Amino acid sequence: MIEVILTALVVSSGIALAAAGITIIYMSTETFNFAHASFTAMGFFVVYHMLLLFGGSPYYYFPFAALFTGLVGVLVYLTVNKWLIKRGADMVTLMMSTLGVDLILFGLINHWADFIKSTIPESQPRNFLLRNMDPIFNLGFIEIPARIPISLILVVAIILSLHFFLTHTKFGIAMRTTIENPTLARVMGVNTDMVYLTAWFIGAALAGLGGAILSMIDTGSPIVGIRYIVPLFAGAIVGGLYSVFGSLLGGFLIGLSQQIGIYLVALSIGSQFIAYKPAIPLIIMVLALLFFPEGLGSLQAKLRGRLFTKPKVVGGGGK
Repeated sequence: MIEVILTALVVSSGIALAAAGITIIYMSTETFNFAHASFTAMGFFVVYHMLLLFGGSPYYYFPFAALFTGLVGVLVYLTVNKWLIKRGADMVTLMMSTLGVDLILFGLINHWADFIKSTIPESQPRNFLLRNMDPIFNLGFIEIPARIPISLILVVAIILSLHFFLTHTKFGIAMRTTIENPTLARVMGVNTDMVYLTAWFIGAALAGLGGAILSMIDTGSPIVGIRYIVPLFAGAIVGGLYSVFGSLLGGFLIGLSQQIGIYLVALSIGSQFIAYKPAIPLIIMVLALLFFPEGLGSLQAKLRGRLFTKPKVVGGGGK
């Protein structure tokens, strides 16, 4: 059971970071980014490809996974989202545009896997697992893989970094102002286009970093993004979609519930029910929203030091 909980913490860390990325993009441009799971899959492949090329520890390449997917997010914004926003596209149009982008990215990821196979014959790009390359910390009474403390440290570091950026830097404050009231931000001279671009970079980078963490516990393949699309969006929705802090909590709730829940179900009913694992995030999402209709981000008001919550402002849209 301890091993299941430790595994769940790693999975939850990856889901939480990627879910926070969904929230940041949605808050800034009101785009429910369906391509987000493909960004997460790219995080897997960046770590794997660079590991094949340069060797060493997979953790060396986590920053490159975040940077690469962040730049892909910028490219998507500049070529698709930016122009739709300028033309006054509604949320449904923006959402459907990202679905088209996701199909393109899915095809590119498959080509990427084929390229790895053709250039590095000994590779296994269709199904690869990096957890056997993870160093083990021997604490005497228990052995802990490095992915567990590293994933938790990364989540804490991201929370603190986002909090500092959004509350103690001029651009971060301008970003919050744009999200709360874009019209007022423009009047004040804020470059809202740069704010939206930055939000897409941060959101996509978090997805890539989440994928890098998940690559240390789960099997990578071109379809890995499809496996995570439900948990990622469930985590963001449970969090409230207007709170990065809430989406992190939501990601942990979904990740822990899915991993521990399916273990308990398999243990008590039978292993044949493992196939229903994707249903657990949806069940948890429904139950959580019954008790917290505004998402877990609503708990944030009870905590000192707010992290990035968008108040409900009449007429304050994201465009």
